Formats: sequence, structure tokens, C-alpha cells
Amino acid sequence: MAELRDETRRVKTIVLDAPGWPGHLAGQHVDVRLTAEDGYQAQRSYSIASAPESEALELTVELLDDGEVSPYLAEVLAVGDKLELRGPIGGYFVWHAEDGGPVLLVGGGSGVVPLMAMARHRANARSEAPMRLLYSARTPDDVIYRDELEELASRADGFEAVLTLTREQPPGWQGYRRRVDRELLDKVGWPAADRPLAFVCGPTGFVESVASALVETGLPPERIKTERFGPTGG
Repeated sequence: MAELRDETRRVKTIVLDAPGWPGHLAGQHVDVRLTAEDGYQAQRSYSIASAPESEALELTVELLDDGEVSPYLAEVLAVGDKLELRGPIGGYFVWHAEDGGPVLLVGGGSGVVPLMAMARHRANARSEAPMRLLYSARTPDDVIYRDELEELASRADGFEAVLTLTREQPPGWQGYRRRVDRELLDKVGWPAADRPLAFVCGPTGFVESVASALVETGLPPERIKTERFGPTGG
């Protein structure tokens, strides 16, 4: 493990040197397995945050109080430690620059991680595909990759980032302050007639709600790809 980077008070990015890494696609994940001295093993899946073009492999991990793996990764892991990985895994929830757009990314909490890999891939590939990220976080302090998202959006090259804060907003906040629903998707997304490709990632309830709302907007189910995670486990 080469570097640890704080993203928020409960989220860290782990930068790994992975000799022999075969490469990955934007949206894929890896399995991380930990083995205790007594032989007990725990394994969890984590989305890859880095773009396929990146030399390093990055995982962004949210600390879950009741988790078995995330507390070690977020609080114990140190530079120089080794991790056991399996991957890359997944071929459904992926986006290639040549797939084009428009692309609607909808993330809840740490569900933004694989979507960030897609945004980074778009930038590195110099893609002109219209891409819009709708990111739902509880408070300003919970926004992962905030500075980088602002920088990507500032390029004015077809990437947009739209933030909605559901619990707490800073003074003077002019953005959205609501959960992602049909009305918000109508405002932020593309018309169904444009046949955008939608990627939705977050907690199970969030993903199911957003996917259903997207269908209500008229978007065909085959244009909606989802990745979800449960409230516990990490």
C-alpha cells in the first residue's frame, strides 16, 4: 500500500501498488480479503475509484461502525502494509468512453466511487460525451471528491456535477436540499427521448427508488444500470 488519503472524516482513499495488475474498466470492483492471526477471514467488495488509465489502483472506503473490514482499512492500515485482492470483477456496471452519451450518473453517499472512476476515465480519454453526475450526500462534510468534482466541472467540456444535500446545508446554499426523486430527475436528467445511459449506485433503498423513478420518466429499463450495497457489512 503506497498512500492513504483522507476524503472526508469517515472516508479514505487507499492508493495501491499492484504489480501484475491486469487493468480494469471504469465501474468494476475488487474483493478485499483480510485474514486474522487465528485464521479467521473476512471479505468485502470495494469499487475501484481510479480511472483505467491511472498507474495506481485506488479504492475509496467508507468507515462503517458495524463493519468487519472497513474499520481496519480506514483506521489500522498503514503505508507499506499488504492487502489480498481479487479482481477486477464485473462487466455489467461499466462505461467505456467509446460508449458515448449522454450519460447520467446518480450516486448516493459512497456510491459515488465507481461513478468517479467513470468521470475520471472520461477526462483521461478526452471524451466529449455529455456526462452529468447527480450526487446525494447528507451534509457538505460528507461530499467525497468535492474539489476534484468542482475542477472537472470547471473545464466546461460536457461534464456537470449536481449536488443535493439532504440533512444539512451551509449558509447561503443555493443547490438542492432534497432526496433524489422523480421530480429532481426530471430537472437534472435528460429527456427520455434522448435515451441517456444511466448508472445508479448507492445503498439498496436509494438505488431501487432512483431506478424506479427513472423508469417513470420514460427511460427504458435496459438503459439503467445499477450497483447497490447493503446498510451493513463493510
